[in-house]
Amino acid sequence: MIRILGHRGARDLWPENSITGFRNAIGLGVDAVELDIHLSRDGEIVVMHDTTLERTTLGSGLVQDRTAAELAATLLRDTAEGVPTLAAVLDVFQAASTELFIEIKTDVVGRAYPGVERRIVDMLTRRGMIGRAGVVCFVPDILETVRRIEPALRVMAPVFRPTAQMVGGLERMLDRLDAIPGCLVSVERTVLLHARQYCIDRIGPGRLCVGVTNDPDELDFWMTQCVYQVNSDRPDLALAARARHLAR
Repeated sequence: MIRILGHRGARDLWPENSITGFRNAIGLGVDAVELDIHLSRDGEIVVMHDTTLERTTLGSGLVQDRTAAELAATLLRDTAEGVPTLAAVLDVFQAASTELFIEIKTDVVGRAYPGVERRIVDMLTRRGMIGRAGVVCFVPDILETVRRIEPALRVMAPVFRPTAQMVGGLERMLDRLDAIPGCLVSVERTVLLHARQYCIDRIGPGRLCVGVTNDPDELDFWMTQCVYQVNSDRPDLALAARARHLAR
C-alpha cells in the first residue's frame, strides 16, 4: 500500500510546521509527517522551513538571529502558537505511531549547522523513536553523516530539477545518491512525470517517493503507479485517493 506523508504537517490545511498541524495530521491517519529545522541564535533546534520569519510568522528577520525564547514568542500566522522547538514536537510524536521525517535545512548562506545530525539522532534515541523516524536533506553529505552516526535511521533525499541540474542532471544525482544504501528518493512531481519509468526502474518502487502533489486527479494517478510514498500538503485528499484506489 502506498504511504501518505503530510508535508510540513499538512500546510494547506493548517499552519505549516505548527503543533496544531502536527496533531491534526496525526489525527488524519497519515503514515508519516515531515517537518523542517534550523538552529536558533542560542543553538536550539527549532521547527521552521524558511531561513526568515516573514512568510509564516508575524515576525521578521532571520531565524538564526533569534533565540529560542524569542522564536517561541513569535506567533505563527493564523495561530496563537509560537515557533516550536524540535523537542516539543518530538514530545507530540513520541506518543503516536506516525513516522516523522525531519528535514535538516542549512543557514541563510547555505552552510550546514555543525553537529546538528548527532543532536537529532540523540534526541530520537532518548525517545525510542529511531525505528519510526527519518532525516531528509538536499545535501547528500549530511545524509551520509546521519547514516554513519545511526545506520538504522531512515534517510530521504529530495530531488528537484535545480538540484539535479547542479550535478549534471537526474542521472548523475541518482548516481550520487547510490552511495547512500536504502536512501528514499523523493522526486519532485513535474520531474517525475517526465521521467517516471526511468525513476521506477532506477530507484525501485520500494524507495521512490512523489513530492509534493496536492491535485486530486494527480493523486488518483499516483495511486496507480509503482511508488513507495506520496508527499502532500493535502494529505486528506491523498488519503481519500488511496481509499478510492483500494476500493476498486
